Amino acid sequence: MIALETLVGFVAVAAVLVALPGPSVLFIVGRALQHGRRGALLSVAGNAGGFVVHAVAVAAGVGALVAASATAFTIVKIAGGAYLVYLGAQAIRHRHDGLADVADPGGEELDQLSVGRALSESFLVGVSNPKTLVFMVAVLPQFVVASVGPAWPQILVLGLVFALIALLVDGVWALAASGARGWIASSPGRVARVRAAGGGMLAALGLVLMASRRAA
Repeated sequence: MIALETLVGFVAVAAVLVALPGPSVLFIVGRALQHGRRGALLSVAGNAGGFVVHAVAVAAGVGALVAASATAFTIVKIAGGAYLVYLGAQAIRHRHDGLADVADPGGEELDQLSVGRALSESFLVGVSNPKTLVFMVAVLPQFVVASVGPAWPQILVLGLVFALIALLVDGVWALAASGARGWIASSPGRVARVRAAGGGMLAALGLVLMASRRAA
């Protein structure tokens, strides 16, 4: 059983990290601009699912191996970045699709993602984010108390807590970003520009991720 003071300390650290605009926040904001509230919230859930995989990997010791291996880290980093660039390019390429049918000022029926696609794409983005994995490898063990019991159950619980915090905080970002989309949907031209902007954000994020270096 994790001590309350340990849990509170971890929540404070994790909440600050998650709240700061980073890869996940930029991804969620880009999805909100492209697909509205529903698509953004589904993407929040899928992205958090990737963090759960990180937690399991770190608890099993796999995460430490990836973080320690320059080759494995680079593969994960490039794969995740390339996928974001692909998603961004697709959004820009198809920015004019379906604009002749724009009729809903609320914009929620425009450019909808299927549940499966929204969850799977965002899950791949979350699970391929090496920065989150490195955070869990570097930070989670610092909150493990040897006298409490084995390390892996504590790491798993703290990792799940991190994913829950990400769900809540990224959900706020998703709602805030999608709230600005309503007035956009009344104009086909604005919709195309916002789709392109959201795609550009994803592509730029992918390039930044691929160019980033592993912390020493």
